Amino acid sequence: MSKSAELTRKDMKEPDKFQVAANQAASWIAARKKAAIPVAAGAVVVVLAVAAFSALSQRKAEAAGAALSGLYQIAGAEISSVPLPGVPGPFYPSEDARQKAVAEAAAKLVADFTGTRAAALASLALGDAKLRLGDLEAAAAAYQAYLAAAPREDALRFGALEGLALVEEGKGNVAGALTAWGRFGAEAPAQADRADLEKARVLEQAGRADEAKKLLAGFADAHKESPLTGEAAERLAKLGGK
Repeated sequence: MSKSAELTRKDMKEPDKFQVAANQAASWIAARKKAAIPVAAGAVVVVLAVAAFSALSQRKAEAAGAALSGLYQIAGAEISSVPLPGVPGPFYPSEDARQKAVAEAAAKLVADFTGTRAAALASLALGDAKLRLGDLEAAAAAYQAYLAAAPREDALRFGALEGLALVEEGKGNVAGALTAWGRFGAEAPAQADRADLEKARVLEQAGRADEAKKLLAGFADAHKESPLTGEAAERLAKLGGK
C-alpha cells in the first residue's frame, strides 16, 4: 500500500476542511450580525480564503512528503536484473540506471513542489545523482539550489558543500577544489579537520607534495580533538614528513 493511498483514505474520513471553515465563518458572522453587517461578506471571503490556502498547503506538504519518500526508495533500491524474492523493489540493472531514475524523480519533485523542504532535499539528491553520472554542471547547479534554499544552520549543508568540491575535482580544477574544500571547512566547522585532509589529498594528487606535508604537519595543532589525527600522521609519514 502506497503512502499516497493511505493519505487519500485518511483525508476522505476527515471532515472537509473547507466546509468546517465555512461553518465557523457563518457562526462568527451570526454572533456579530448587528455590529458588523456591512463587513460580513468581506470577512467570510477572507476567512474562507485563509482556510482554503491552509488546506491546500497541508495537502501539498503531504504530497511532497510522499514524493520524497518515493525518491528515497529509488535511491536505496536494489541493483539486480531480476526481481529478488521477498524484496519489494524497485530494481535496477545497474548503478547508472538507478542514478538516472533518482535524477528523474528528484527533478520532477523539484518542479512539482518548488519552495518546499522536500524540494530542497530533492535538489541535494539530484546533485548526488548527477555527480555520480558525471554530469558535473548539472550537479553543481543542484547543489547550489540546495544551498540557496537551506538555512545556514541546516545539518545537511555539508553534503552540498562536499559535492561542490568533488565537482571541481572532477573538472580537474585544483584551485577551485581547494577553495571549495576551504569553504566546506569554514561553513561546516565540525568538518574542518576532514576539509584539511581533503585539501592535503588534492595537493598531493596535483604533485604539490611540499604543500600537502606542510598542511598535514600542522594538523594535530589545528585540530587538537580530531579523531582524524592518526590518519593525518600516516599520510604525512607516507610523504616523507615528520
